[in-house]
Amino acid sequence: MFTSQKKPNILGVVGARSGSKSIPHKNIRPLLGKPLLAWIIEAAKKSPYITRLILSTDSEEYAAIGRQYGAETPFLRPLEFANDTASDIDFLTHAVAWLEEHEQWQPDIILRLPPTSPLCTTESINACVEHLLNDQEATSSRTITAASKHPYKLWKIEGDTLLPFVPKEMSGLAEPSATARQFYNIQAYAHVDVIAVRRDTLMQDKLLTGSRVRFHKIDKNDAVDIDTEHDFLLAETLLKKRLGYV
Repeated sequence: MFTSQKKPNILGVVGARSGSKSIPHKNIRPLLGKPLLAWIIEAAKKSPYITRLILSTDSEEYAAIGRQYGAETPFLRPLEFANDTASDIDFLTHAVAWLEEHEQWQPDIILRLPPTSPLCTTESINACVEHLLNDQEATSSRTITAASKHPYKLWKIEGDTLLPFVPKEMSGLAEPSATARQFYNIQAYAHVDVIAVRRDTLMQDKLLTGSRVRFHKIDKNDAVDIDTEHDFLLAETLLKKRLGYV
C-alpha cells in the first residue's frame, strides 16, 4: 500500500524485439514519418506518473532509436526472452529483475506499453495508473474496447465437425451464432494498449492480471494493434484524422 509520504516508483516498459515475422522490423517501420515504437514512447513521456521509461529490446539499432525518442536502454534483452515463444511476462520480469539487481531500483507499478499500439494516448496510460493508485485492492488494470466479434458468434473444429466456440449450455441460447447481439446476456471486450500491474502480482505471482483487474474503456477508433499491412494502413488513416491531416 502506498502512503502520502512515498511517491510510488512507476516503470514503463516498451517491449520491442527485432524478430517480427508478420512484418520484418515492424517495430521501427516508419509511420507518418516516425518509427512505430516512437509513438508509444512519446505518449508515455508525457505522463506525470511514470518514474522511468525503458525500451526492452534485443537490438542495438532499436535501442539507439529508443534513446533518440527519450527511452532508457540500460540493457539488451537476452535472446531467450526475444524469440517467438517468449511471453510478455518473460521480458517484463527480466526488466524488473535487472533493474533491481544492477541498479537497486524497485518499481511499485509496471506498465506494459506495446510499440504496436501507436494510437495509445497519455490519457489511457494515466487512467490505468490511477486505478491502481486509487484502489489498493486492484492488482492490475488495462485498457479495453468492445470486441469486434462476440465469442458467441465464433466456432471451433472438433474432428470433422464445426461447433460453437461457446457451448450452448454456457450461452443459454439455442442458436447463439444466429442471435442478434442485443439479446446476448453479456458484452465482450478485447484488451488493447496498456497494462498496469503491481510488482508483487508480476514478480511473485507471475501474472499480468491478479485477483482484481480494473479497466479503462476506449473507443474502437482509438485502438489498433499492428500485426499486418492492413493494420498499418488503418493506423495511418486514424492518426491522420486525429492529427487533423484529413
